[in-house]
Amino acid sequence: MIENYLPILIVFILAVSFVFVSLILSHFVGPRINNKVKMMPYESGVDPVGETRIRFSIRFFLIALLFIIFDIEIVFLYPWAVVFKDFLTMGSFIFFEMVVFLFILAFGFVYVWKNGALEWE
Repeated sequence: MIENYLPILIVFILAVSFVFVSLILSHFVGPRINNKVKMMPYESGVDPVGETRIRFSIRFFLIALLFIIFDIEIVFLYPWAVVFKDFLTMGSFIFFEMVVFLFILAFGFVYVWKNGALEWE
């Protein structure tokens, strides 16, 4: 059984070693020209204006988190929809399993909506 995974292990070891060898070689062989312009974080020729660290509203992060949570729903929903016809022989278990999953997601969405997390002030 383990001999079936040996080629995968060899490819993984080769890939990791290639990455490390490339990083080490670029460190030793690459140019080391440090000057004032190279050390600036913005190198397009335009001087930076204003403060670079501005405060963002926590709403941005909340909306991003909600997007990720409800986007992961598709990761679970799409494969289920693809194989749904093949699993009809299992009876209604697979259907009710997804109904429960969608109910939990809908409940979460209504909860977030009622608490005002989607309101932008």
